[in-house]
Amino acid sequence: MLKDLTLNPLVASARALDTLGTIDERLLRCSISRRAFVQFCSSLMIAAPFGLAITDKKTPEEVAAGLGKVTRPPVIWLAFQDCTGCTETLLRTSHPDLGDLIMNVISLEYHETLMAGSGMQAQQALDEAVKKYSGKYICVVEGSIPTKDKGIYMKLAGRPAMEVLADVGGKAAAIVAIGSCAAWGGIPSADPDPTGAVGVADLLPNQTIVNLPGCPPNPYTLLGVLLQFADSKTLPEMDAERRPKFAYDRDIHEHCPRRAHFDAGHFVKQFGDEGHREGWCLYEMGCKGPDTHAGCSTRHFNEIPDVWPIGIGAPCIGCTEKSIAFRVPMFKVVQIHTLAAPPTAYAPISAPQGIASPLATGLVGLAVGALAGAGYVASRKFSNVKNDENVPGSSPPGSATTPDPGPEESSKASE
Repeated sequence: MLKDLTLNPLVASARALDTLGTIDERLLRCSISRRAFVQFCSSLMIAAPFGLAITDKKTPEEVAAGLGKVTRPPVIWLAFQDCTGCTETLLRTSHPDLGDLIMNVISLEYHETLMAGSGMQAQQALDEAVKKYSGKYICVVEGSIPTKDKGIYMKLAGRPAMEVLADVGGKAAAIVAIGSCAAWGGIPSADPDPTGAVGVADLLPNQTIVNLPGCPPNPYTLLGVLLQFADSKTLPEMDAERRPKFAYDRDIHEHCPRRAHFDAGHFVKQFGDEGHREGWCLYEMGCKGPDTHAGCSTRHFNEIPDVWPIGIGAPCIGCTEKSIAFRVPMFKVVQIHTLAAPPTAYAPISAPQGIASPLATGLVGLAVGALAGAGYVASRKFSNVKNDENVPGSSPPGSATTPDPGPEESSKASE
């Protein structure tokens, strides 16, 4: 009976769909247009213009050609102490939509928030995925892990979260800690930290881990990391905090669209005041942009301009920085550590006028005369024709713009 079932075309087709295959094969099978995939690659190039091997191409078409040959990476997604905001950021991508993202670009084998099954069915799906792709899958972790009192504050199928992480994460090819909670504890780890919340790297320090802090991080940052690993089994270059440099290579202050107001000394003093309505700098409202490394100021969410905190008039809270977010009060002004100095170091917009001394005027005139003479000498070298009137500055300084006297006029003058 089982043998007969295996020969059934419908069963064979279902099993074929169950294989990972390449992204191109999946797109073709699911009737996803090439144009939609190229548009996705364009968004990926915007999110990672450099520092990511898969986008190191000249055009989106070249990126699509390379990614199309990549085998879809199997992903197991674990959710611990979190608000599900990092999952929500995936649901809100414009290109591709949720169906394309989950079913075609990556192979999401387990995600308890999105899967239809629950309870025993969900646990079986997790066990089967870990067994089938052991050593090959990417484990994405969302949320912090409680460790106090032996981790009793969160359990999955009767096991503490930290035990589940050690089991599933220990068999993964790589781990991606998405969001500030998974990266270093986030909101649950804020004082007084009643559950002893920590990040993934605190429990698995020797594992291959990529931290993508943010509340939430840009979804294309996650996709870029997953697809590069699937393509070459390599990870992008990372900083000391295990963050990929292509996404956390700059501080928000240097590229903030309100930076000109900071330089001019235009600051919002109170939410709703005239400066706030005019889009002035939010530094004095506690903006942590000068100390925050992220690409939010240049890579907005949902491909919509100004969809990020400062873009909607709220100060940056420094959610990508372990020592700032949920550690420093939200509206506390931070110290400037970048090359930019506070506005008092800049020249005033309107400077008081004084009177120039005769000595200064004479020196300026002497300098101008010397420059004019030098320009005249240099201009004579522009042409090999003697007395060429078409040469710029052919007349010496202070002379009338009349042609030089010819031989006849010169002899008459001498007589």
